[in-house]
Amino acid sequence: MTSHAAYALLAVPFLAVAVVVAVLAGVVSARRDRVAGRASGPGRRAAVVSAVVAGVVLLVMTIVFDNVIVTLRVVAYDPSLISGAKIGAIPVEDLAYSIGAVLLLPALWVLLDRSTSSAPTARPSRSAPDARPTRSAPEARPSAEGEPTP
Repeated sequence: MTSHAAYALLAVPFLAVAVVVAVLAGVVSARRDRVAGRASGPGRRAAVVSAVVAGVVLLVMTIVFDNVIVTLRVVAYDPSLISGAKIGAIPVEDLAYSIGAVLLLPALWVLLDRSTSSAPTARPSRSAPDARPTRSAPEARPSAEGEPTP
């Protein structure tokens, strides 16, 4: 691969898979909620906000630390293989795998979650009588002489 932006082209399949898995996770999550009779509420919003905050933190840390390792010449990029767009010392292609991780990890978390049942849970009806367990009478115990006590 000796074309311009070859590093970006290497990231395309990875990002495509991450996007497909993320969309699939969204569909699966919505279907689970619909089957369970749950509405999209504050819990879902909190999860999305948490994922976005974590994603932003990951991207900022990637930018900072990748700039450090490129500036210290621990890692070098062939200028003929990058797109030319840079953030500090790093090419923007370097963020592709962090973006993929931001999409892929929460999606896999949703898809591999086994704590929720796909079957709707039975809810007790209000008209049903209270079904508390009843206590049976204590069993008769033998007395010290071996005879049962009342």
